[in-house]
Amino acid sequence: MIGQYVLDLQDVDETQLAIVGGKGAHLGGLSRIDGIRVPAGFCVTTDAFRRIISEAPSINDRLDQLSRLNPDDREAIRTLSAEIRRTVEGITIPGDLAAAITRALAEFDEQASYAVRSSATAEDLPTASFAGQQDTYLNVVGPAAILQHVSRCWASLFTERAVTYRQRNGIDHRTVHMAVVVQQMVFPHAAGILFTADPVTGNRKVATVDASFGLGEALVSGLVNPDTFKVRDGAIVAKAVAAKQRAVHALPAGGTQEVTIDPRRQEQPALTDAQVVRLVHLGRRIEAHFGRPQDIEWCLVGEDFQIVQSRPITTLFPIPAASDAGNHVYLSVGHQQMMTDPMKPLGVSMWQLTAMAPMHEAGGRLFVDANRALASPAGRAGFLEMVGREDPLTRDALETVLDRDDFVPSLPDPGPGGPPARGASAPIETDPAIVTELIERSQASIAALRRDIRTKTGPALFDFLLEAFQEHKRVLGDPLSMQAIMAGIEATWWLNDHLHEWLGEKNGADALTLSSPDNVTSEMGLALLDVADVIRPHPEVVAFLQGVEDEGFLDELPKLAGGTEARDAIEAYLDRYGMRCVGEIDITRPRWSERPATLVPLILDNVRNFEPGAAERRFQQGRQEAQKKEQEVLSRLRALPDGERKADETKRMIDRVRTFIGYREYPKYAIISRYFVYKQALLDEAERLMQADVLPAKEDVFYLTFQELHDVVRSNRVDGQLIQQRKEAFRSYQALTPPRVLTSEGEAVVGAYRRDDVPAGALAGLPVSAGTIEGRARVILDLAEADLEAGDILVTAYTDPSWSPLFVAVRGLVTEVGGLMTHGAVIAREYGLPAVVGVVDATRLIRDGQRIRVHGTDGYVEILP
Repeated sequence: MIGQYVLDLQDVDETQLAIVGGKGAHLGGLSRIDGIRVPAGFCVTTDAFRRIISEAPSINDRLDQLSRLNPDDREAIRTLSAEIRRTVEGITIPGDLAAAITRALAEFDEQASYAVRSSATAEDLPTASFAGQQDTYLNVVGPAAILQHVSRCWASLFTERAVTYRQRNGIDHRTVHMAVVVQQMVFPHAAGILFTADPVTGNRKVATVDASFGLGEALVSGLVNPDTFKVRDGAIVAKAVAAKQRAVHALPAGGTQEVTIDPRRQEQPALTDAQVVRLVHLGRRIEAHFGRPQDIEWCLVGEDFQIVQSRPITTLFPIPAASDAGNHVYLSVGHQQMMTDPMKPLGVSMWQLTAMAPMHEAGGRLFVDANRALASPAGRAGFLEMVGREDPLTRDALETVLDRDDFVPSLPDPGPGGPPARGASAPIETDPAIVTELIERSQASIAALRRDIRTKTGPALFDFLLEAFQEHKRVLGDPLSMQAIMAGIEATWWLNDHLHEWLGEKNGADALTLSSPDNVTSEMGLALLDVADVIRPHPEVVAFLQGVEDEGFLDELPKLAGGTEARDAIEAYLDRYGMRCVGEIDITRPRWSERPATLVPLILDNVRNFEPGAAERRFQQGRQEAQKKEQEVLSRLRALPDGERKADETKRMIDRVRTFIGYREYPKYAIISRYFVYKQALLDEAERLMQADVLPAKEDVFYLTFQELHDVVRSNRVDGQLIQQRKEAFRSYQALTPPRVLTSEGEAVVGAYRRDDVPAGALAGLPVSAGTIEGRARVILDLAEADLEAGDILVTAYTDPSWSPLFVAVRGLVTEVGGLMTHGAVIAREYGLPAVVGVVDATRLIRDGQRIRVHGTDGYVEILP
């Protein structure tokens, strides 16, 4: 049956998604796989849907209204979508269209039972499954009933859940159309779902089968707990048989009903072990055909499995590409850099080109391969120790992997002539001049970059940048710089370990590092307080800033009393810190200099919450508290046996940590400073490409890699379809959560805190800044939406350096991601904020406005009544 409105499933394949929708295209593809049985049927095409919609012009007006609604305005969406559904269901199907459907039925058996199933064009896609968003009707009998249910399927494109799902995924309602699949019903002994990858862990080598008696509707609707089987390499590795008390069966006259299963059968498995293994074998063939893991609905009829649906599993985190087929263990770079959001392709490739270690991309995130570090027993112990100090969850996940026999291949330890342990370096003197020299070297290198790049355009710019990346890595890998960083970190570890051993103090280094010198990130937060001091005396400027909505406000300020001073203060701040932004490791993210309005809410919070001179007072107060703590610690140590030696060693380490710990933040500042220079040059090239009509928008270059952009500049030709595909992929990556540890089998390995000192109901985390504080939780996921009051506790997913200006206004910090030496932890200690990081799901478990108590010394958070 080939026509404008009806296509036989056997005449359909995956290329016809626009005609038969996602489900129809997949079913057509399934029917072409050797050995896979699909119930016979046909598709009512999207042309039929468009014909129906054209019968009611008022739908277009309602779609306009719908597109303007906020996805969170559930009541408005519910009302408007219900109106559209009623309109669609009320349209009489034109005679020629109804005749085409009934002719198709006659070629099968028009009085047989059929399943009538929605198949939208934005359904069962690699990046968005839309599972359960539209309707399916089972056991429909007779032409009139089938036509009625086809209308219902068309209308189900506008269910509240489907509309909300599209709006949250950025999909235009007008671009989605509905086909309908009509298939002969099968009446199975058992039915269920097969995932060709473990949907919980992501392991691609483990298939999961859920099975229950009767129609699969009982399982999908949650009526029963299914039997569950896990299969790996053709063998069942886990099995749980449930008590299946209910089932859904078809009625002879049409429709379905729930029935009670004979008690003697309830605890019998719905499938034999042999059937489970055979089903998984079929699933692997389907997965190979579609090229990605599948979520498959199946029915067992007699001894034959029939496949009634297959869609991609869209929730799996992608696996980094490897150059071999061996096992690999990947660590998330985003968790180390405090930026777990996806990066655009240009951002990914720029970080790869400038990083000191090979980086592997997956899901818009970067990972490092930890195999080499884990391969030798001696190297493994040191690596796990270092990782465990920084992030116990990552260490625990790695140990979980290492407990599996031979997953990570072992290599012999290097002999006496082998390479030195990673990170080992000769100690340096505790001399502040070293830090001064390093900063001057970095500033000179950046100044040379700015000077030399000015004359470079076209292909010559890219050749220059490749050389600049080598200088970038040379500066980043400067042995003296690495020694200075490690000196501060190792002094922190020494103080924490020894003060705990000698005095019983937890995190003893925290108070000793308050207001350490040369910390460019903490200085950045304090400097915004100084900007507020300039603005606070001018009420007209404050009122104007409260209404700022666009980026041109700096040009308007001089028109106001005090506005010139305000503009100059903001511009001076931007001159020093304007290259920073949230997610700054992604070069494509808008910098503060590009969007200065981002800073306005932070400035206004400082105007409201602080008195003049707060920055200097705060810094001096921190320094005095650190000096007081130093005297107290040394006095207590001298009172101990062998106390003079202990006090002398501790004094040397205090001096060392205060000399070097602030420099820990400088290399990142230098990286981001260089990135902004690179970005400005690349955007100039993008502007030229846009003026030459090669690109429709400058920002399209963000969806190309560095090499691809180089090729476009050379050829003046761009693949617009590639850019569109990259945009869609990036959108899908935003819905994924990157794991700390990921294996080459796709398993997201989850670590746990192995602790027994956390009170019941409290949220465990890593203590990174000592003290206990109680206050109102402000759950903030977007820096631009921050609205803080004195005494608030910041709760967020992660804090890279751009969040530091917020730290001056809060009393405590809780994050989902972080470690002892990540930026948020370092700045929290600088400012004396009790902080707990690595609190899993903190932004979900803590509600905005709740009162919480942060135990920054012991590493947990209590939610208070």
